[in-house]
Amino acid sequence: MNWLSAVQHLTETSTPGVLVTVAAVRGHAPREAGAKMVVSADASWDSVGGGNLEATAAERARAMLNVSATTPELLTLRLTDGASNEHGRQCCGGEVTLLLEPLQTVRPHIAIFGVGHVGLELGRILSRLPLNLHLVDSRAAQLTSERLAPLMDGAARVEVHHSPIPEMTLHELSPGAHILILTHDHAEDAALCDAALRRPDLGFIGLIGSSVKWLRFQDQLRREGHGDVDLARITTPIGLPGMAGKTPAVIALSVAAQLVQRLEADQAAALPAPLIQRQP
Repeated sequence: MNWLSAVQHLTETSTPGVLVTVAAVRGHAPREAGAKMVVSADASWDSVGGGNLEATAAERARAMLNVSATTPELLTLRLTDGASNEHGRQCCGGEVTLLLEPLQTVRPHIAIFGVGHVGLELGRILSRLPLNLHLVDSRAAQLTSERLAPLMDGAARVEVHHSPIPEMTLHELSPGAHILILTHDHAEDAALCDAALRRPDLGFIGLIGSSVKWLRFQDQLRREGHGDVDLARITTPIGLPGMAGKTPAVIALSVAAQLVQRLEADQAAALPAPLIQRQP
């Protein structure tokens, strides 16, 4: 498998990886500038030159994976007798600078339950982002290819779920998935809230609606056995404070901005590695 096929494989399997590229060569080196390899936690594909050069690059790439690094690094290695060689000697006589780039092969999963006026507008915005977007509705008419066509040409990988019992689709979502509950039916909303609280591995849980609706839901959810800590996991109303507009487009914009803030906060929790490392 070459490096390009490897990137596709990691994307399809949501596996973290690092793309290693020979960025510059001075003197003699095993591979020319532009050569690439892909490294995951337990495998690698293609080659940037073999030997100590490649083993050191793979080691550093896996160290980046261990801390979920998102910032690219430059790694410069000298291929001489006097250079440090932890994985065998390479004395080609040159110097190689490698660019190590964390790949966006692990995308966040976001599920919109209810693809009505607000859900469709929200889907339009989120479909422009590099994520896995799940559109779930109990009504087949909301999920026609014609209606969803504007969502299919963006950066997101869109999955459509016609689900007469929407909470069954919720159980199929990946751990860490973020969900937005805005169906046409308060009974569906309540069932989804109950099912979501029974999954401690979910991320953001957002519920559209008024304070009166939430008071009623709290009573119902308490009767189902959920306590204060459980109820605190649900964010309602959803959207950024201070945006008072009630049109579907404004609500969708506000909710998308709130969700992007959450995604950025999750990303910022990872510790980036230093930008440049040079081997003595």
